[in-house]
Amino acid sequence: MYVGLKMLKDFMPQSPDTLAEDASVLMDDNMLWMLLIVENRKLVGYVRKEDISAAMPSTMTGLDKHEINYLLSKLTLRKIMRTDMTTVSPEMEIEEAAVIMRRKNLAGLAVVDGAGDLIGYINRNVILDVLAEEMGFAKGGSRIVFEVVDRPGVLKHVSSLIDDLGYSIISTGTFNHSDRRMVVIRVNADNPSSVAATLQKNGYEVVGPEDFRDEWQ
Repeated sequence: MYVGLKMLKDFMPQSPDTLAEDASVLMDDNMLWMLLIVENRKLVGYVRKEDISAAMPSTMTGLDKHEINYLLSKLTLRKIMRTDMTTVSPEMEIEEAAVIMRRKNLAGLAVVDGAGDLIGYINRNVILDVLAEEMGFAKGGSRIVFEVVDRPGVLKHVSSLIDDLGYSIISTGTFNHSDRRMVVIRVNADNPSSVAATLQKNGYEVVGPEDFRDEWQ
């Protein structure tokens, strides 16, 4: 899956000349924590909710109402925006984008095309949605996990076993736990017991929560 196929396009990019006060209202109304700032279609920066709050004149100062209003009329995003936004291309694999977000502890990434134009945005919610989609969760069925050694033909063999039972595979995935490699499959069966029994009969170790209970107790 590529970033460009899952990126958000309704992220409300702002001009650097937008008043910080107006941006604050926009973020409150739409429950946004950050706004991307664009000039001539190019990403020039971003501003967070806390950046705006820190820049706002405080009512605890000795300024009167007219002075505060004057300052607010001059405070634009250009004056407070950050310019260290991490960008990715729409061609990037979404898994790589997730790694970048995890490594840099980012809540989102701007997506720019080859000309440097801002075309989208991807955040943690998108990553989580893709994870659930790739694992076929919304399709129902049953999830089966089995441990394998790394050898050719495993998925082909397992697929044929499931096909012989009259079921089909909705999704597949792999993950590692310690030095163990697991394959996760979701099949279109309400009761996966016959699939699990067939896998075990053919030498695959089917595992479930009970096999790891000692590790989280």
